[in-house]
Amino acid sequence: MNDNKKRSFEFLSFSLLLGLALAIAALAFFAWLTDEVLEGDSRQFDEVTRAAVHQLASPTMTNLMQGISFLGSSVFLTLATILVVVLFVKRKWQREAKLFAITMIGASILNTSLKLVFQRPRPVPFFNLLAPESYSFPSGHSLASCCFYGALAALLTAKMENRRLKIVTWIIGVTIFLLIGLSRIYLGMHYPSDVIAGYLAAAVWVSTMLVMDRWRVNRRRLADRRAAR
Repeated sequence: MNDNKKRSFEFLSFSLLLGLALAIAALAFFAWLTDEVLEGDSRQFDEVTRAAVHQLASPTMTNLMQGISFLGSSVFLTLATILVVVLFVKRKWQREAKLFAITMIGASILNTSLKLVFQRPRPVPFFNLLAPESYSFPSGHSLASCCFYGALAALLTAKMENRRLKIVTWIIGVTIFLLIGLSRIYLGMHYPSDVIAGYLAAAVWVSTMLVMDRWRVNRRRLADRRAAR
């Protein structure tokens, strides 16, 4: 392995571990705050919000929410991630392809780790649906979809020059993952606090990856300028 590849590998490993550690720390703080400070307030918030969202129930709405929820499922996001990475590689966006792949792999590790740490039982789903066997906290759909659509929007808008197109892209991405979180509450698969926690973890993780990537790009540019002198 030459020096450049070795440095690249070391950077990717470091950014992955640091990002995951920051996200886990943020969620640990969130859980501690919920248990120690809010105590019963969190449960009240969860139940009141679940009941309010359930008031929107109708056959048409249920079918719609199930479709939206699928957009945040492991099956869909895994296939979509592979497709995005392949398209990025074909466009010779090698850096973006690696960053996106690492972001989604990290999201999966983060979600599994946090569920095992907190082991929160799931609520009873609505509409006679079967709940997944995994734990409830955080919402994996919310965490993964926020990472996917958020990171994708960030990487695509970085390539755009049209400001309106950038805004539209961000609106679409944010709307999709917010609707996915709402669908999990509507279907009764998660408590609202699970969804909020998923978004929080995703925000920390994606932000860490993007900041690390920007730092690496700026560092490389500075090194090129120095070499050119």
